[in-house]
Amino acid sequence: MTILFLVFLVSVGLLGMTTGAHRLWAHRTYEANSALRIALMLFQTLAGIGPIYDWVQYHRLHHAYFKTESDPYNPKNGFLHAHFFTRLQKLSPKMTALKDAIDMSDLQNDGIVMFQQRFYWVLYGIIFLLLPLNAPMEYWDESILSTFFIIGILRYAFILHGSWLIESGVCVWGLQEGEKYPPDSNTVFILNRTFWPEYHYIYPQDYKSGEYGTYGSGCSTAFIRMFAVMGLAKDLRTLESATLQKALAEYARTKQPLDVCFKNALNNQVLPEEHYLKRD
Repeated sequence: MTILFLVFLVSVGLLGMTTGAHRLWAHRTYEANSALRIALMLFQTLAGIGPIYDWVQYHRLHHAYFKTESDPYNPKNGFLHAHFFTRLQKLSPKMTALKDAIDMSDLQNDGIVMFQQRFYWVLYGIIFLLLPLNAPMEYWDESILSTFFIIGILRYAFILHGSWLIESGVCVWGLQEGEKYPPDSNTVFILNRTFWPEYHYIYPQDYKSGEYGTYGSGCSTAFIRMFAVMGLAKDLRTLESATLQKALAEYARTKQPLDVCFKNALNNQVLPEEHYLKRD
């Protein structure tokens, strides 16, 4: 029972990070009503990673200066740096100034995000610590030691690394410079390396872009579609195949930056109603 509870807590916490902090608040890939935003805020608090506002500010800095010296999670420095070592270091004065210059006005106008920011440590103590640690001992007589190790340490380790992969995953699932697709290597049997992580950094507003190397599949994408069907989410943003083809054709023809070609193609894109119900 404790293991099932562990899986549930990790899944809900990561859902708060992927569909909430990342796809909703960091990139605005869809719009959510108040009830869904409150739920995702609570789920994100259950992850124990820190306030949504702070996480989004760092993540937007990462996107704004991707693969440069001003990127705190620069994948050019390797997976261990992007995933772990950078989190042990303070930002340089230059990075701090760039972070403070990131536009956060949308979150500053979001009452739910700012409520969490103001009362984060109270919510953290109740939602992340008290309720999860109390439940196994209270309801199915789990031992204190097992509860502390499984629901305390193990849960946090899984959520922590799952959340860190949102920034470092491009080192794992993304194609490296000079690497072909599909990869001519046996690693294809254990690791699906694709161009989708790179696509996410060109057009981060696509709700289908998965955090772990996928596109159009995965639990987080399925949940966003389910939220839309239930009327909790709307305005799901994506780039249709025809629009992508037009953008790539313009890029090949004009040699303009790829993100500019994407924006030009998106200006002429009209998504059908309930497009999220179509099979990819």
